[in-house]
Amino acid sequence: MEYEVKGSILEVKTMKRKIFIHRVEDSQVQLSPDMKAITVWQPWATLIALRLKGFETRGRRTYHHGPLAIHAGLKVDREACEREPIKSVLAEHGYTADNLPTGAVVATTELRECFLVKRDYLGGVVILESDSRKTHFSTTDNEFQFGDFTPGRYAWEMADVKMLPKPLLAKGQQGIWNWDGGFL
Repeated sequence: MEYEVKGSILEVKTMKRKIFIHRVEDSQVQLSPDMKAITVWQPWATLIALRLKGFETRGRRTYHHGPLAIHAGLKVDREACEREPIKSVLAEHGYTADNLPTGAVVATTELRECFLVKRDYLGGVVILESDSRKTHFSTTDNEFQFGDFTPGRYAWEMADVKMLPKPLLAKGQQGIWNWDGGFL
């Protein structure tokens, strides 16, 4: 992978294509040739990109920690886009089910931790436990509405999320995969 900075534009050349990235600040772009990515259905990919969804819930744990690109899959869950609070949150940012980006990387993040989901049913609290720490939040928080926090599932903690100025087209895959246009 080669790159060249031309003013406020970063030109990334991979073996398959050329990508242009508009930089907001120099400190926001550092190349990572082995960037990992995960495909997330809409509207959840956009909720992560907007820093409104801090945990991606999955049926499997991950041992990957570090930079991760958030790829918006081709599927848009239109029913979820019509449910509150998702509908209102998307509308606040100018999104509907019809204009969510698909088939593109929309953000980068730091995958900090993988928590096992536990739940205190009486207290209305979702308890998350990992090998190194515990955390929790209320079932009344939006975060609870933005994921499947069924006990026994896993919550992947997304930190330092950076929404891309423009989505970058990419073909997604299942699981964690290598993205050849990687940067953070």
